[in-house]
Amino acid sequence: MLLLAGLGVLAFVLSLILGAYAPDLKSGKDGGTHGLSNAAVGFSGIVQLAEATGRRPRLVRTTRDLEGEELVVVSPPNGAVPLGDILDARGARTSLIVLPKWEAKARRSPKGWVSVDAVLPADRITNVLAPRHKISIARRRSDRQALQSRSPLVQSVDGLREPRIVQTMAGPTLQPILVDSGGATVLGRIGESGLYVLADPDLLNNHGMAEKAQALAALHLLDDLNSTDADGLVFDLSANGFGATRNPLQLLFGPPFLGVTLIIFVALLLAGWQAIVRFGAPRLPERAIGFGSAALVENSAALIRKAGREIALGSRYADLARTQAAALFHLSTQTAPEEVEETLDRLRPDQPFSALTRAVAEARTRHELTVAAQALNRWLQEATT
Repeated sequence: MLLLAGLGVLAFVLSLILGAYAPDLKSGKDGGTHGLSNAAVGFSGIVQLAEATGRRPRLVRTTRDLEGEELVVVSPPNGAVPLGDILDARGARTSLIVLPKWEAKARRSPKGWVSVDAVLPADRITNVLAPRHKISIARRRSDRQALQSRSPLVQSVDGLREPRIVQTMAGPTLQPILVDSGGATVLGRIGESGLYVLADPDLLNNHGMAEKAQALAALHLLDDLNSTDADGLVFDLSANGFGATRNPLQLLFGPPFLGVTLIIFVALLLAGWQAIVRFGAPRLPERAIGFGSAALVENSAALIRKAGREIALGSRYADLARTQAAALFHLSTQTAPEEVEETLDRLRPDQPFSALTRAVAEARTRHELTVAAQALNRWLQEATT
């Protein structure tokens, strides 16, 4: 029973921990449009390629980690995801928003793969940057011609070609950086800010990384957009639901409340240990003032000890012993104390009663009084046996 109870408590604690950190432990193989996804619409390929080529990519789950100078790549799944917190955290620093394109459905096997049946409706894409920036979306079939640069910011365009279905965009504040063969914007910049928008995700996603030339050109494109002071790349996961909000349970297992949690856990362990090792029924607390004559005598004695008056009671104890001895030997109550002691002395000449009573009356310390009183009491007990 104890083993089962211990296993139950351990399982409960582990379930709390897993519930608190489950969002951070997700593998990311959910068919999403983020840096952990191995689906065709995901971006794990460009992340692994950047890692293999020494570009030191980081996958971040909260907006608190977006305040560096590195280029941040944000790939929301649709326009329903608010990006205001991310854009505020980035400020004027360089960021790349990759617009969604495909309507994908997760497959059972292999895990994380998807089936792409159609493109997303345009109205689910145009509101990605709304209401701050208005854009419109257009699509057409292409014969995979090369993309062209319209800005000195991007020079490495060799290998970048139009996808079979190319997605472009337009907007009043959008400055073209890369355009297709028809002059429509594929990569644009919002005004003079550091915010860039990539209309077609097939230039960076896993489907696009299938071609070596395009994969190399995609890395060069990120290098051109990255800051000169950056020491890596950042791929945001918060827009895809990975750690975007802090689980309240995490407060129990992180500072500053971790100390309180540990104290409660140790207190529970001590309470359990006490319940295990205790034998028998718990002892009831004793009364501070007991019932009966014995308690009354003990309380009176304690009061006398507290007042320091034990020595003054020696002569009275001697009188009490004399009276008790007279009653034991049936001496008259009218007999003087001196005559009583003379009679009692004749009973035991080797240990006169008067000498014992005098020792009790003349005691000056608690120890002397105790020894003398014990001797007198012992005389009385031996005299009656």
